[in-house]
Amino acid sequence: MANTPSPAAREWLAELSLGLTPKAATQAPKLFQLQRRFQQQYGPAGNMVLVKLLVIVLRAFVDSLRVPDKPDAADIMELADTVAQTYTHDSLKDIILALKEARTHGTKFYQSLDVAAIYKMLRDYFDRKARHLENQHLDRKAACLSNTHQALTQLQQATPHLVAGIGRQIPDDHPNADHLRQRLSLINQKQKRGLLSADKAEQLRAETQAATQRNARFDWQPNEAAQKSIEHRHRQAMRRFSDRHGIDPSHI
Repeated sequence: MANTPSPAAREWLAELSLGLTPKAATQAPKLFQLQRRFQQQYGPAGNMVLVKLLVIVLRAFVDSLRVPDKPDAADIMELADTVAQTYTHDSLKDIILALKEARTHGTKFYQSLDVAAIYKMLRDYFDRKARHLENQHLDRKAACLSNTHQALTQLQQATPHLVAGIGRQIPDDHPNADHLRQRLSLINQKQKRGLLSADKAEQLRAETQAATQRNARFDWQPNEAAQKSIEHRHRQAMRRFSDRHGIDPSHI
C-alpha cells in the first residue's frame, strides 16, 4: 500500500493541489468528518480509508524529492496513522498544502528525508495557519469595533433630533390634536420659506409642545361625601332596574 502511487492517484493529487489556498484548505472537510463519512459508507473497513489516502499523499511527496535517504513503507504507514490521529480537526487539503509549501518554498533536506523532518514541516505549517487565523480574527474584531464606534457616533449625533421629534409628538387623544399638528406644520413651512428664524421657530415649537401637556385637575373630582352620594344613587338606580325587570342584582 505504501508503494509509489499509481498515475490515477497522482492525477487525483494534482487536482486537489491545483489552485489550493489556505482559505480553501480551511474550508475543506476535516479529517474526523472524512473518517465518519468513510465509516458510514464502508463500515468497519472505512477506518483505514483515511489512512490510505494519507499514505498516497505522503508517498507522492517523498517520491517528489530527489534525496537518496527516504522513509520506507513502514515509516510512511506509521506517519499516516499518526497524522490521522493528530490533526483530526484539520483537512486533508491542509496536509497537501503543508507538503506543497515545504517543497516549493525551498526547504533544504541535505540529501536526507526522515519522518522527523516531515513532522516538523507539518508543525511549521499549522503554526503559520494558527497565526493567520488569529490575525484574521483580530482584523474582524477591529473592523467590528470600528463599525460599532461609527454607528454609536452617528446615533449620538442624531439623538438630540430624535428626542426633540419624540417630544413634539401630539397624543391622539388630545382634545386639540388636529389644531396643534396644524400649528407645527405652519411653523415648519414658515421656517422653510424664511418667514421665521430658527430661534423663533424653535420657540414656537416649544410653546406648542408645552400646550400638549395635560395635568390632572383634582378640583374636578368630587369630594368624599359627594362620591358616596353618587355611589348611593347608582345603587338605588340598579335596584329599581332589577326590580322592574326581575333580575338578580348580583348578576348586574
